[in-house]
Amino acid sequence: MPIRTTCIGAWPKPDWVPVTDWFQVGHDSADYTSAVMRNWEKGAREVGLLDRATRECVADQIACGIDLPTDGEIRRENYVHYQCRHFDGFDFEGLTRKVLRNGAYVSDLPTIRGPVRARGESVLVRDWQVAEEAAGRPVKITLPGPMTITDSTADAYYGDPEAQAMDLAAALNAEVRALAAAGCRHIQIDEPIFARKPEAALEYGVTALERCFAGVPDGVTRVMHMCCGYPNRLDDTDYPKADPASYLALAEAVDGVVDEISIEDSHRHNPPDLFRRFAKSRLIVGFVAIASSRVETAEEIRARMREVLELVPEERLIAAPDCGLGFLGRDLAMAKLTNMCAAARAV
Repeated sequence: MPIRTTCIGAWPKPDWVPVTDWFQVGHDSADYTSAVMRNWEKGAREVGLLDRATRECVADQIACGIDLPTDGEIRRENYVHYQCRHFDGFDFEGLTRKVLRNGAYVSDLPTIRGPVRARGESVLVRDWQVAEEAAGRPVKITLPGPMTITDSTADAYYGDPEAQAMDLAAALNAEVRALAAAGCRHIQIDEPIFARKPEAALEYGVTALERCFAGVPDGVTRVMHMCCGYPNRLDDTDYPKADPASYLALAEAVDGVVDEISIEDSHRHNPPDLFRRFAKSRLIVGFVAIASSRVETAEEIRARMREVLELVPEERLIAAPDCGLGFLGRDLAMAKLTNMCAAARAV
């Protein structure tokens, strides 16, 4: 049987989509505040255009050979802040300047000024429904995790990262359960901050992750993604990614907590010992880089897959890009995915 394939989250937005995202302007420029954050609501009202773009991005993924596509996060200006806009407690007018990702960049961020709570109406159910109807097959939906939201916003209320994470987990759980009740069977929590702050992840992040999925019925695949960080632009080779040793510190703690765990491997290959530490969860492995314009050949992808298959049985291995594809543009993204899917079929 060929190795199954999926995507992680973001798909490149067409030029005509009325929502600008951080892939287009960078995290730390003034344009992020003015062109992205301040203008999101106006673009979000163009529902017809966003539906069309969602359908097209799903069709593109399937055309490349992807078994389990995502909705492409087409409606999101930022995969974290999109979700935060639909929770109580966040202030998107009084922004706070903050250093993020262990000093990787600085940005003006929405500020938590009261208890974070779900509002009772899911924002993602319709996003998923449009995508899955277009796909005619299951579609995976993605949410930011509690620790990643904490690192991507400013706190003027809690003063306690663990308490903040637990309230965020409860709010996210309401969204997850709404998706499950609507019929979504593949739900992914993104926690790249686990790799940035492994001590905090071990102290309370894994518990918060479990709370996100509390009460989810059997038949729903619980997924978590922990990449080592985006650069600020395509082909930026000096970006300070998370310490690769973080994966080794976290592997056994997250193994079995969810059904599938997504890690990057294309930007830099992981040591054999890491793969041996995952004994319960299925492993989604990144086989193409998401911030490099070089298109990996099917042959080189297949060679790496064979190496990983020496360590992970094929029934527990899923192929994917390292992370979301927003930097690449449609042509590059499709070229990379097409080669990855060809390699997965050939293995």
